[in-house]
Amino acid sequence: MSILLTREEFKKQVFERDSYLCVNCGSTADDAHHIIDRVLWGNGGYFIENGVSLCGKCHLLAEQTFLSCDELRILAKIQTVVLPDHFFLDEKYDKWGNIVLPSGMRIKGELFGEENVQRILPVEVLTSFLPYIKYPRTMHFPWSENLQNDDRMHDNIDFFTGKEVIGTIKIDGECTSLYPDYIHARSIDSKYHESRTWIKALHGQIKHEIPTGWRICGENMYAKHSIHYHYLKSYFYIYSIWDENNIALSWDDTVEYASILGLETVPVFFRGIWGAETRGQLEQAFKAYQDASQDPVEGYVVRVTGRVPYKDYRRSYAKWVRKGHVQTTQFWMREKVVPNELEIRP
Repeated sequence: MSILLTREEFKKQVFERDSYLCVNCGSTADDAHHIIDRVLWGNGGYFIENGVSLCGKCHLLAEQTFLSCDELRILAKIQTVVLPDHFFLDEKYDKWGNIVLPSGMRIKGELFGEENVQRILPVEVLTSFLPYIKYPRTMHFPWSENLQNDDRMHDNIDFFTGKEVIGTIKIDGECTSLYPDYIHARSIDSKYHESRTWIKALHGQIKHEIPTGWRICGENMYAKHSIHYHYLKSYFYIYSIWDENNIALSWDDTVEYASILGLETVPVFFRGIWGAETRGQLEQAFKAYQDASQDPVEGYVVRVTGRVPYKDYRRSYAKWVRKGHVQTTQFWMREKVVPNELEIRP
């Protein structure tokens, strides 16, 4: 298990491990470089496995990402990869938290728009970014009941204190993002699958209504995953809409825009200012929704009602999943597609 160090101990231990020499060129080391930038960590990222000794010239190459994270780990003989809790374990990242695809193209991370990142990355790197964004990981509440191996939990939820939040029902579908010119599931390069035919047809109908640079994110509910639904209002439920600056609209603006498009948003069961009594109120409201629901309910997601910049997502959202909920396996797409059912309206 990786040990979190103080800033001083981090520098000392990294230099000692690397014999005070730059791991890339062998000259005298000037910097204990963070492989993944410390801003992306809730604790500063002062793990010896997240540090390498570099001279000034090679440090700049690493900051510009010409020396990749994997290359630096190999040079320093680091065998354990440590990542911030909200990162995906099956992805490769550059120094600034951008996802690096096997093709060499990149997906913008939460720090991409920051002035210092834009200034340090050279043009040849900046032009390698796709115009599409991977939906971020939603971390669990500390009291969430059903964590899987790759799930992550908030240490605390102080970031909600004093803010207006909503509780929305977590539904069991496939995370899907719609742009004016593209559609993908959580993986940017989503391939054809029968369960995506309906949502692609919907996208064809509304894509001209999506402003340039915007994306609509929601749950594709056409196919049964862990839960077989019988009373859906739609096969697509919106949970966020992002503008050209990679900022999620406020919840009220999300609902208004969804209404204009004639689309559903995820059900809201609670709204209020987060304080000492909120957890109890939230759980009471959720139980009432759960008792009245004709379909099984897997959990809930809480978000602040205001606008949410992409870089603040992990401090603006949290989820709870009930005990005994069976997560969809990675092999569900190989199974026969069983359509969920829509409620019969009078």
